[in-house]
Amino acid sequence: MFASYPSASYNDTASYRRSAEAVLGGFEVYDGTRTPGYPVWMALLGADRAVYASQLVMGMGITLAWFYIGYHSSGKPVFGGLAALAHTLNPGQLFFEANLITETLSTFWLTMAFLGAFVWFDARQYRSWWLGLGIGLMASLSALTRPLFIFMPIWLALCLAISLHEKKLQIQWKALAAVLLPAFLLVGGWMCWMQNKYDVFGLTTMTGYHLVQHTGYYFEAVPDEYAELREVYLDYRDARIAETGSQGNTIWGAIPAMQAASGLNFHDLSRTLQSISIDLILSHPGEYLSRALKGWWMFWRAPVYWKANGISSVVLASVLSVLILGGRVLLFVGNLFFVLASLAVLVSKRLREDWGITTFHVLLAGSVWASSVASSLIDHGDNPRFLVPLQTAVVYLVLWAVYRSWLVWWLSKRRKAQEADV
Repeated sequence: MFASYPSASYNDTASYRRSAEAVLGGFEVYDGTRTPGYPVWMALLGADRAVYASQLVMGMGITLAWFYIGYHSSGKPVFGGLAALAHTLNPGQLFFEANLITETLSTFWLTMAFLGAFVWFDARQYRSWWLGLGIGLMASLSALTRPLFIFMPIWLALCLAISLHEKKLQIQWKALAAVLLPAFLLVGGWMCWMQNKYDVFGLTTMTGYHLVQHTGYYFEAVPDEYAELREVYLDYRDARIAETGSQGNTIWGAIPAMQAASGLNFHDLSRTLQSISIDLILSHPGEYLSRALKGWWMFWRAPVYWKANGISSVVLASVLSVLILGGRVLLFVGNLFFVLASLAVLVSKRLREDWGITTFHVLLAGSVWASSVASSLIDHGDNPRFLVPLQTAVVYLVLWAVYRSWLVWWLSKRRKAQEADV
């Protein structure tokens, strides 16, 4: 793949490269539009081809991690192989390894955190401060790569630290402290730096622009106090709808004109739009929730980001197009099964027993559900992309449910055969 398929740039790539150059300059001109995870990675590796190669290596690491988890959770190397192949043969994952955007790096950090958590649950002899710190570090790096995952250190800490013993809640303070310490230092330190430099206590300076992805649909309701911003945005929105049929991502083209009309700099405009959007959301909760629900539905659509023109053979590109469409259909069906099955597990004790649901499965499913809700509430644009770093976790849980269902059926059939012989 490295020899025959080129690295691919997307709309976000230029801003990551710009941030990487700012990293090399000592953060003096860092604009806070991106969290530092991916820009630092690009700055360390340099050329696009080097970043691409590193992502291919990470893809192999992710594959091996899921093999380990699948093998040791089931005791069956075949199931480990299925879990591994479900990642490495997923076209959505494979082609993202060539894309110069954050998904593969985010997937790697999350998978390493899940691997550490699995070892924590599966092998008590390896529970230590060092393992807890490693899990917290991986979760923190995922948040600094994709702000969506800011909840991951807390969620992992709770899953590792809280348990029920004889119907009594127990807290392992060592696990809680070990996982949260890297988050406090890295994520908390970054947020304090943002507060000092940009007067924004958050991971990026983009919150206002992301919220407009929601509120742009009813931007007519912006009060006359901000008439110049309203009118500029509406002009750009009309042009965007005429061009694409949707107002999504209008804000990215409108920013320069909105700055010129208002006299606000980039960061002040973001803060102003954040305030405007919050007021619009509070005054139009129905509109906001309907968009959030649509975004949540989009989250499960299993996209594949690839460049057909990067394939030199027209025949191969055509075959890949068909295979990718088939893969997307399978993933979408699997995603829907996950949604329904995870809800069923909540109410069915028998299903929990048949499927052997453990805290690790709860950790994975909770991560996916939290991401689906959080991404839908904070943005309404590229929602299908937000599942990519967790898509293999969904597939693993689906494979586990199918495997356990087959195992229960086979054991039941065998037992009945033995009873008949007796």
